[in-house]
Amino acid sequence: MKERPSIDLSIVVPLYNEEESLPELKAWIDRVLVGRTYEVVFVDDGSRDGSWEVISALHAADPDRVVGLRFARNYGKSAGLHMGFQAAQGRVVITMDADLQDSPDEILPLEKQVLEGGLDLVSGWKKKRHDPLSKTIPTKLYNWATRKVSGIELHDFNCGLKAYRREVIKAIEVQGEMHRYIPMLAKNAGFDRIGERVVQHQARKYGSSKFGLERFVNGFLDLMTIGFMSRFSRKPMHLFGALGSVMFLISALGLTVVVGMKLIAMIEVSMTGGEHVAKNITEISAFYISLAGMILGAQFFLAGFLAEMISRSDPSRSDYMVAETTGR
Repeated sequence: MKERPSIDLSIVVPLYNEEESLPELKAWIDRVLVGRTYEVVFVDDGSRDGSWEVISALHAADPDRVVGLRFARNYGKSAGLHMGFQAAQGRVVITMDADLQDSPDEILPLEKQVLEGGLDLVSGWKKKRHDPLSKTIPTKLYNWATRKVSGIELHDFNCGLKAYRREVIKAIEVQGEMHRYIPMLAKNAGFDRIGERVVQHQARKYGSSKFGLERFVNGFLDLMTIGFMSRFSRKPMHLFGALGSVMFLISALGLTVVVGMKLIAMIEVSMTGGEHVAKNITEISAFYISLAGMILGAQFFLAGFLAEMISRSDPSRSDYMVAETTGR
């Protein structure tokens, strides 16, 4: 994609089956950004309705401001944001959903907070939501868990309305379902000046929500993944090695106690001269539990060792984000 003249804002809009809302959204953005230099990057995630035809018409009517990308099939919101970030050329990049639940009136205040507040990222907070309980309750649970794992005090990680300095979106890679965790990705890349702004949330005007139980479950699985990657991607031995060592030592201690008790019982029988025969060690369940714990501990340790070797052979292991330099 050819480089455009310097522009103030890029509005990245990933979408799926939103043909009815697109003209209204574009007109709303135009009203808000009168006198500003900006582009609107629509990323059609394999829509099955007429969304792409609408985007093409919007581009034809405003070729200097409308950029359209269309996937051959549905890849998901993360893929849409990733490609939108690659195409964006504005000094500040705003992401928003296409369903008109995110208000374009928030664009300029978000930009101002990024630039004047010296922030890398500002995340919207839909404090008052117009969603059913089937969506709001899982969202609250998800946000609580994400705050605990990430250490980032945001109320609404999954809000589609966010603002970024351009350097941030060019430094992160959004894959899978990781769009929910962009603040965590930014923090891991060194962009930890993260703010929040209460934004308007409007009831859906057209179409229906794409939220479902599958997305909720996948979100928590991705949270576990990114939590692990942020802490141990460069040092997996610190997790698996430590866990394996502790498990092995505790199990070995348990096995020692079981064997010791067996020997004491045998000595007592021998000294008393009784005919009672102590229980065979293979009949003691603790013996097998301890043995299994030692085997699992050794496996965890070896898994950490192998992961460490693989990690150290990865050329990107030495890729670090340099903020600025002086001299050489």
